[in-house]
Amino acid sequence: MIVSTKGRYALRMMTSLARREKNASLREIAEEENVSFKYAEAIMSLLVKAGFVESTRGKMGGYTLTRAPEEYTLAEVLKVTENSLAATDCTGRKEAACPHAATCPTLPVWKGLDDVVYTYLAGYTLTDLMPKE
Repeated sequence: MIVSTKGRYALRMMTSLARREKNASLREIAEEENVSFKYAEAIMSLLVKAGFVESTRGKMGGYTLTRAPEEYTLAEVLKVTENSLAATDCTGRKEAACPHAATCPTLPVWKGLDDVVYTYLAGYTLTDLMPKE
């Protein structure tokens, strides 16, 4: 599986923020997107750490995007929540290269698939996920 539940929820939560003109509480976002508060909290923490979202404390506080919705690609959001967008372990390795890379006849196929998936996801932004008026 390339995209986990965490990745799908992150995209939904980011889109929820993109639709708003003001800050939103995490509780509002979690309820709107039907995500448990605890899970939404963990996802939002990743998004804040990545610099995609900022939080404001206080009565009128909440979360907001740090950039315009059209400036976030789906690929970059998913890279925050997923260990890898690679189709196979051999192309998604971060530590050492696959020991069979030099002789593997299928490696070019998996690398090509990775390129297609990344290019596809990079071609969409949060704006593309928002309802058309």
